[in-house]
Amino acid sequence: MTIRRAILADIPALSELLRQVCNVHHAGRPDLFKRDGTKYTPEQLAGILNDDSRPIFVAETEDGVKGYAFCVCKQHLNDTCVTDIRTLYIDDLCVDDCCRGQGIGRQLYEFVLRFARESGCYNVTLNVWCCNPSAMEFYEKCGLVPQKIGMEIIIQED
Repeated sequence: MTIRRAILADIPALSELLRQVCNVHHAGRPDLFKRDGTKYTPEQLAGILNDDSRPIFVAETEDGVKGYAFCVCKQHLNDTCVTDIRTLYIDDLCVDDCCRGQGIGRQLYEFVLRFARESGCYNVTLNVWCCNPSAMEFYEKCGLVPQKIGMEIIIQED
């Protein structure tokens, strides 16, 4: 397996994996997520691929792209409250349904950590939905700990 920066030719595979992620979220929160949706259109993906502050890494085997990590480089320069640390935010990490449990996610995560270190980042952050306990377990096994907790109250009934 090879992990590399995504290219335009990867957009169909990225779109399929984004659909899988959306369906995981739809299963847990159908009130928020559409079935078979994607977070980004192919046109949006093309734009992201050309933005060095938003690197996308793919895990590729001889059978094609089997996972991805969408990242965002963040820094709050001259903020009145937050320090100037550089953070690499993992916007999304996915492994193809057919390949889960084979270590691909862990290898992608480790690649992202190396990239963050080499880029001078102080930390790596991400968000995980509570309706996705397998993702929460995966990230905990990778050594991540809660940084903050999002909360909600639903005020409109169907």
